[in-house]
Amino acid sequence: MRKTTLFTLDTPYREPLSICAAEFGAPDAPRSIAVVGSTRGNEIQQTFICAQLIERLSAAEERGLLAQDARILVIPSANPFSMNIGERFWPVDHTDINRMFPGYDAGETTQRIAAGLFEAVKDCDFGISLGSYYLPGDFLTHVRVTHANAISDESLQLADAFGFPYVVSRMPSSFDTTTLNYNWQVWNTHAFTVLAKETDTINQRTATYVQNGILRFMNAMGFVQSRSMGGSLAVHIDESDLVDVRSENAGGFFLRNVESGERVVEGQTLAVVADGFDGHVRETLRAPVTGYVFFSHTAPLINQYTIAFKLVPEVA
Repeated sequence: MRKTTLFTLDTPYREPLSICAAEFGAPDAPRSIAVVGSTRGNEIQQTFICAQLIERLSAAEERGLLAQDARILVIPSANPFSMNIGERFWPVDHTDINRMFPGYDAGETTQRIAAGLFEAVKDCDFGISLGSYYLPGDFLTHVRVTHANAISDESLQLADAFGFPYVVSRMPSSFDTTTLNYNWQVWNTHAFTVLAKETDTINQRTATYVQNGILRFMNAMGFVQSRSMGGSLAVHIDESDLVDVRSENAGGFFLRNVESGERVVEGQTLAVVADGFDGHVRETLRAPVTGYVFFSHTAPLINQYTIAFKLVPEVA
């Protein structure tokens, strides 16, 4: 393993910002894969997963279990500056690095960071980014493929190799065109986004589960010899098929009865919303379909019209 600096940016008040990677294999190897951890300062779990993955790949390298004709890049964090000061986005202008790809090397700071990172990973055959879910709460670990061009259909089939319970496909919205995942595909890289359950906290069990999935994928693609256990047969769903359950009529205390991963039946009580003054039930949230809880709101309070659950409908 070699620790390499992919990009360095001078900052006016602190030491230079550097994006570092662990590199395995020859730089000019004919096949390559990149794993990118956090692009946001609160994605602690994503950085931790990459750090532990580097440790496991280093052990595999010592045992001669890495392919000789392949290069593996693992980049724990593309935004260590924000992480060091506890900010999710770039603190100067609150911009999101993962909305700046492919970047611009003469542009604003986050555009230059995105350009430097993308230059290092754009020619990889496979790209895995560790993202954070857009809704705060609890959800099932899964892998996502955003449709960008013809390569997406093949990527959807390859995603089974992660061994996660769900492979989620989605059509891109306008802001997706500036993400790392989308631009990887424009450059004909098979791109996957892995969503772990935690973001700003560390869960070692989840981290190991995600690492096992990444190693299973690397094994299937011929990058490493791995016998990571615990995989499952993936269910393919389109994001538009998920059924939202919202707190339509009231906000208040959120008291849920089910957890992510549970099977629920149509009409079952999922949660109640209680009044913040005297505790009376203001709304009962029930399952509109029979299926599985994919996402659950977990905060003790909920606002009106907020998505409380996402359900995967069961197919008879």
